[in-house]
Amino acid sequence: MELTFRTDIRKDDPEKVREIVTSTGFFYDFEIEVAVEIVVEALEKGVVESGYYFIFADAGDKTVGFACTGPIACTVGSYDLFWIAVHGEFRGSGIGKKLLSKTHQFVKEMNGRILVAETSGTEKYVPTREFYLHNGYTLEAQIKDFYLPGDDKMMYIYRL
Repeated sequence: MELTFRTDIRKDDPEKVREIVTSTGFFYDFEIEVAVEIVVEALEKGVVESGYYFIFADAGDKTVGFACTGPIACTVGSYDLFWIAVHGEFRGSGIGKKLLSKTHQFVKEMNGRILVAETSGTEKYVPTREFYLHNGYTLEAQIKDFYLPGDDKMMYIYRL
């Protein structure tokens, strides 16, 4: 499978993002809507004004994954990794790792020095947490019961 990566946002990307995020089985409906809303915002306002920078992974004419990052307000060189997701049919194929690498490269080019990824501390998200650890992130904070009782916020940091 040959992948191409792009940073331009196309008018059909909101629905592609919806399909990708839904296919993972990891997210609540309201989270899926947030993913779609930020693509729409970036499409309407532009990436600079919206603060949402996307990298899409395409296999032929199918968008199979995406990452979204942006600068953290009131910091110098700190970026959030808002989203990274790969379509359920393509998970485990290395696309996520390639998207993450492209995201690191982008943030570095933007003079970023820290990338922050947040995820859930529940059992369901063990693969996500392992993904970050295997890709050079360190767990720097855990906030107990953040999302809801028994669901901690796990904050991983990648230093560029």
